[in-house]
Amino acid sequence: MGQQADRARTEALARRAGERLQVLQREAERLASQESTLLNDLRKLEVERQLKGEELKQLDAEAARVGAELTATTERMEALQKSEAAERPELRARVVEIYKLGRARYLRLLLSTPDLRRIGQASRTVAAMAKLDRDRIASHQRTLAELESARATLQERQKALTTVRAAAEKAQAAAQRAAQARSDLIRDIDRRRDLNAQLAGELQTAQQKLQLALREIASGTPPADVAALPLKPFRGDLDWPVRGDVRRRFSGGTSKGIEIAATEGTDAVAVHDGLVAFAGTFSGFGNLVILDHGSQTFSLYGDLLDITVKKGSHIDRGQPVGSVGPTPSGAAGLYFELRIDGQPVDPLQWLKKR
Repeated sequence: MGQQADRARTEALARRAGERLQVLQREAERLASQESTLLNDLRKLEVERQLKGEELKQLDAEAARVGAELTATTERMEALQKSEAAERPELRARVVEIYKLGRARYLRLLLSTPDLRRIGQASRTVAAMAKLDRDRIASHQRTLAELESARATLQERQKALTTVRAAAEKAQAAAQRAAQARSDLIRDIDRRRDLNAQLAGELQTAQQKLQLALREIASGTPPADVAALPLKPFRGDLDWPVRGDVRRRFSGGTSKGIEIAATEGTDAVAVHDGLVAFAGTFSGFGNLVILDHGSQTFSLYGDLLDITVKKGSHIDRGQPVGSVGPTPSGAAGLYFELRIDGQPVDPLQWLKKR
């Protein structure tokens, strides 16, 4: 009868290990698919970032060329304005003299000059000089107007380049942030894949031990060790120790566990197979049971009305360890704590979602 019970229990554990291995395998495949997608995205973002870098280089080169042309145009305008300012007194004096040569001046010139040929030559000379001055002034004004127009165009181009460059820098920064975010996700997925592989390895080892135990039972030889499964591979898949709402959550500081509201006298059950490391009264926890699940993993069940297990005994998953009692506040409930690698963790991240 005992051998049949051992066989049934070992077969149940082996099935549970196989089912969990399938879950871990599906998770590994999902993570691999996510990583592949992220790597493709990252490659595209790297190409986009390089293109934005080249665009910025071209914009910088164009901005430098426009800046040089703007500087040269401004220098030409300043030189022309200086030249015009230097020539202005002489031109003004000639204009005044020409103005003085009105009809009366021409008449006086005619009456005072015995040689009419010289009068005609002087008149033509003055007229030619006046035309040269007018042409020079007009040429200066046209050149200044052209340069001013060119400078205005270059300033607009410079302004437009500044706007375009700012947009390109923003786009490049966005691509950089997106690439960094995907790199961070890839690192996180790599970490989770490593952990997945480690947990799958632990389960496979346990599964091999269970299969060996089954062969020993089949041959009539009592198993050398009590068959057990590691707890860590079952993160997010542990049964709740009792049904009820969470009254107090894990904080990591003053509250290293959770308090679950439940009816007094309700069974509090083991969330995983383990060995009873402690069963008794403990200050601050009332009646307390601690199960050792191996590899520095423990589950704690406090504020129990009574205890139904003894220290050193092996407990199966789902087996009662006691019943719900009153908490320090007076309301009925169960204090539940989970320790992984000896450190308290949030049990809600390990229990099944509901």
